[in-house]
Amino acid sequence: QVQLVESGGGMVQPGGSLRLSCTASGFTFSTYDMIWVRQAPGKGPEWVSRITTGGEGQGYADSVAGRFIISRDNAKNTLYLEMNNLKPEDTALYYCARVDLSVRAWQGIPSRDNWGQGTQVTVSS
Repeated sequence: QVQLVESGGGMVQPGGSLRLSCTASGFTFSTYDMIWVRQAPGKGPEWVSRITTGGEGQGYADSVAGRFIISRDNAKNTLYLEMNNLKPEDTALYYCARVDLSVRAWQGIPSRDNWGQGTQVTVSS
């Protein structure tokens, strides 16, 4: 049973920083690419970032490139997202997700049964 638990969200002012964590269990974490997905109120899910199994490859949406950094610690079964220079448009529920075999594209999003429960990030002055 896939279990992903996100933490680290909160409310910050524009220009601030947050570090999200995602602890995985129920599967062999080190053998799966992982992604972060976000969903703002009234909008569909948005692919944010992806990291390969060993962490050697990363990709970012244009909207966050240069501000967000994805990383992972396979010894701790944990995925991270460091978010810097946050903007109000970054406000969303952030989910980590396991990239399963149904995902064909680099920026593909897996089905919801591969997601965690999410952590809220609010950027407001």
